Amino acid sequence: MNEMRPTLPTPARLELRNLCVEVSDTFCLDNICLSLIPGHVHILMGENGSGKSSLIHAIAGNLKACGGQILFEGQLVQFNTPADAKALGIATAYQNANLFHNLTVAENIFVDRLPRQAGGLRPIDWARLYADTDRLLARLGFAIPSHKRVGQLNVAECHLVEIAKAYVAGAKVIIFDEPTAALTDREVAILFGMIREFQQSGAAVLYVTHRMNELRQIGDELTILRDGKVTYSGNVHDLDATQIVHEMSGLSFRERYPKLKIAPGEEVLRVENLSFQSVLKNIQFSLYQREILGITGLVGSGRTMIAKCIYGAMRPDSMKLFLNGRPVQFRSPADAINHGIGYVSEDRYLEGLFPRASIPFNITSPDFALAEATPVINRAKESLTAHKFVQKLLIRTRSIFSRIAELSGGNQQKVLLAKWIYSRSDILILDEPTRGIDVASKVDLYNILNEMLRRDVSIILVSSDIDEIVGLCDRILVLYGGEIATIIPREQATREKVMFYSTGGHRN
Repeated sequence: MNEMRPTLPTPARLELRNLCVEVSDTFCLDNICLSLIPGHVHILMGENGSGKSSLIHAIAGNLKACGGQILFEGQLVQFNTPADAKALGIATAYQNANLFHNLTVAENIFVDRLPRQAGGLRPIDWARLYADTDRLLARLGFAIPSHKRVGQLNVAECHLVEIAKAYVAGAKVIIFDEPTAALTDREVAILFGMIREFQQSGAAVLYVTHRMNELRQIGDELTILRDGKVTYSGNVHDLDATQIVHEMSGLSFRERYPKLKIAPGEEVLRVENLSFQSVLKNIQFSLYQREILGITGLVGSGRTMIAKCIYGAMRPDSMKLFLNGRPVQFRSPADAINHGIGYVSEDRYLEGLFPRASIPFNITSPDFALAEATPVINRAKESLTAHKFVQKLLIRTRSIFSRIAELSGGNQQKVLLAKWIYSRSDILILDEPTRGIDVASKVDLYNILNEMLRRDVSIILVSSDIDEIVGLCDRILVLYGGEIATIIPREQATREKVMFYSTGGHRN
């Protein structure tokens, strides 16, 4: 839809007029019109691959427009580099945190404005840097040590650092790319408070999200992209959830959490006395055939640690593991894979896939872990396997030989699931499998999980998305302070009950 611009109460801080960007040989942004108003939050939605990230990169100066106009405070501008956008006061908090992993939290937050001592050489005032950072993090409510290197942080903490970095920039335009994907409810509340401060200061905010409940909490205007084009632009209150999904996907609204009613079978996995450092304490639970067991809790509760300890990626202080009633011990992920256990990491890009390798290579990569010697790569088998999964899982790609880095987040996740379906895993551990994925792609992934249940696969779903946990899981293991607060059966599960136990309500 071309030249769709809502009637706006005040002049735009940043305006895109029929902006065109050639992203690749097969995809472009076409005639994008968007206005960001001082003091307003403009929501940007769309499926993975719709062009949201490309649009953000165009505004931030990472991609150059090939047509149309960009106006900043009414003046025609052109962004050739990210420095051009920064110079005008545009700050971006990216979904994949754009941080220096070898530097500390403080150095990353103030990287563009390091305090200097007086004198000729004006060396960095390190004492002031860390004191300022400690005060900032305390004020924001972020429990992150300022001296800690970013490379030692988890995904959620990196997001918080990225947000704090945007906060101190004092920007006129602030872009948030899926900022709540890795945050707890408490951290989301802090973020929304920060956004309201930005509004009061007159900043214009562009906020990218897939979460319907966030629209009316903080949004003023809404723009929806599909296949590089604007399909809707207007007030956030003018569309309901059904209409939004239709504008994003072109499809009618489907049930968000399709779950097969399949009776669980025998116990396939039992964990006893799992403890790890001072975080996990005496974790015990069982997993049954054809069951989806949910594990949830606040950030820091130990969700991911449980998954990695079972998979052999972390060495617990103590743990007894039983597979089909027999004791086992995994010294490495290769041991777990050999015993039929697959693991989808929360950081699919760094830990789950080979971004520079092709789709066929990634799908068949478990062959390398299972091989006793260096395997001979069978290119014909790789191609046939990839073709089958691309069709079966509806993976959107210009070619089956495309590199993973060329795919959208939702399609990368489908490749990762294809990898473990190919390996014929009996047990699949999924850690935040739908983080940063649009509604329609989530439904596709949930249907893939249903297909796996039909094959007698058992699934452990680790997720901070409470609606997802309640909607999909047969039982829900809720963590608090590194311990199991409760295990809730599906028929008794509600969002309120999960929140009550995950926040320590049972201890009051």
